[in-house]
Amino acid sequence: MNTRRTTTLWRPTGPEELALVRDSGWRAWPPRLPEQPIFYPVLDEEYAVTIARDWNVRHSGEGHVTRFEVDTTFLRRYPVRQVGGRTILELWIPAEELPEFNAHIVGRIALVHSFRRSEVPASP
Repeated sequence: MNTRRTTTLWRPTGPEELALVRDSGWRAWPPRLPEQPIFYPVLDEEYAVTIARDWNVRHSGEGHVTRFEVDTTFLRRYPVRQVGGRTILELWIPAEELPEFNAHIVGRIALVHSFRRSEVPASP
């Protein structure tokens, strides 16, 4: 029986990153690209949905939201960053620490929402 405490995180993502997560067996986030020095998981599902639906769909035709659990003790090294309103909370994981972060994911990454351009009303 696993008694380790975990924290639920959410990640809005586009189709390319989602394919790499799928290729990992739903166990790890892919390395960041050179122009992506930080990995940004978020702490609120609604915030993740907003990003996936309003940003990822606009830029790549589809957006997805994943949910995953990470060891709470490990996450204490990363302060929660409030980057907007009360629920706009992120963790900033430096790209070079992503392999260690991945090692502290408990269980599998789950796909929980998908949005496609044909399903999302155009912005005014």
